Amino acid sequence: MEVKGGGHAAPGRGGLIVFLNGTSSSGKSSIAKELLRVLDEPCFHLPVDAFHAMRSRREVPAEDLPGVLRRTWAGFHRAVAGMAAAGNNVVVDHVLSEEWRLLDCLDLFDARDVVLVGVRCSPEELQRRERERGDRPAGLAARQLQRVHAHGLYDIECDTTTASPLDCARRISAFLPRRPQPTAFQQLRTRLLPGR
Repeated sequence: MEVKGGGHAAPGRGGLIVFLNGTSSSGKSSIAKELLRVLDEPCFHLPVDAFHAMRSRREVPAEDLPGVLRRTWAGFHRAVAGMAAAGNNVVVDHVLSEEWRLLDCLDLFDARDVVLVGVRCSPEELQRRERERGDRPAGLAARQLQRVHAHGLYDIECDTTTASPLDCARRISAFLPRRPQPTAFQQLRTRLLPGR
């Protein structure tokens, strides 16, 4: 299963997971859309926002909301794992603002086949984008900023403050054939899930 630049899954393994992690409004979805254009093989963009959008619009009591959100994220992780296990290349955009989300993904995904991409953006630009979008709570990205990158390890990073989504996608695509082993996910798994 080839992707542009020679990234592929070994025989008997699943598809490649390009895992974009960054705050809200950092540009993950825009990069993912460009990646689908520049990668040669079929690829699926699985955004967590799409999973939240699938949930019924019924009002959820405030005390139940954390559980509903956690189950949504957990289901999203399992959908990604299932798509990759079936041999599909997947581009994921994610917000690792809670440690359990990273631990869950480390436990579920084949760490050898995950390319962990840090999507960064300056606080000033995040604030500008939030104002322009108007569909996110003010200050959401700023509140997520420190927690999202707390694990501190990536295979590759992009800064969307000045780089366009297409530039970032091309950079990621060019990185795929020379991605090192062990991957960031393998290193994080060893560090955070010892003995598994």
